[in-house]
Order: sequence, then C-alpha cells, then structure tokens
Amino acid sequence: MVDWTDFERTAILTLWKKISVEEIGPQAMRRLLIVCPWTQRHFSTFGNLSSPAAIMNNEKVAKHGVTVMGGLSKAIENMDDIKNAYAKLSVMHSEKLHVDPDNFRLLAENITMCVAAKFGPTVFTAEVQEAWQKFVMAVTSALARQYH
Repeated sequence: MVDWTDFERTAILTLWKKISVEEIGPQAMRRLLIVCPWTQRHFSTFGNLSSPAAIMNNEKVAKHGVTVMGGLSKAIENMDDIKNAYAKLSVMHSEKLHVDPDNFRLLAENITMCVAAKFGPTVFTAEVQEAWQKFVMAVTSALARQYH
C-alpha cells in the first residue's frame, strides 16, 4: 500500500482529469517503440515497426497506447490498493506475455515525458511531477509484482 499525502492525491487526480488518454497513450507508446527498439519484440503482431515513420503511422501501436493509458484509470480508481488492482495484469504480463518488467518503467518514463511536454512547467510543476512519478512507480511496481 502506498501512503499518499493530501497534496499528492489531489495533484495526481487533478492532472489525470486533464490528460487525454487518446492523445498521450499513442504518443507514449510510439516514443517507447522508437527510443527503445528492443521493446518491439513484444509487439510482433502489430505489423510494420521497421522505422520511426512506420511506428508513427501504425494504428495498432496507437490503439495499444490508448489501452495502456486507459488501464491507468484502474490505478486512479484504486490508489489505496494498486497492487491488488493490478494483480491479474501482473500475472498476464509475467506468465503469458513474458514482458521484461523494466519495460513498465520505460513506458512510465515515456508517459511522463509526454505529459510534461503537453502541460509544461506551469501545470506539470516539479511538485506535481514528484507526485506523478510516485504514482507511475507504484503502478510499475504492481505490474512487476508477479516477477518477484
């Protein structure tokens, strides 16, 4: 269980209300696959990922980004019990998909970069970023739980 201060909880929930899942999700997923090309091995069914241009225009990549960001809503709704909320997803990613748990951290970093670029320093202040990073690290830890 993660202990949230009132500021952290408010900052995360306020930021989440401003985030467009349909915008940030595809951006973060595309960035992950371009910047960390070794992560592409988990997406062999997505078709052409041979170049940044192919990734940018790949609808399956965009759709998966929306799915991932939509999945963060589960953590938002279960901030006091993220580990249990993500238990089944952790098992699936570990036992069925065999995703390297470090990829969760890489994707979280890319999501954070996209959020920071979208909202800039007036909304995504250092204090808000600190709360957001705590949140996404709680999610990545929950997803990696099955691996321990």
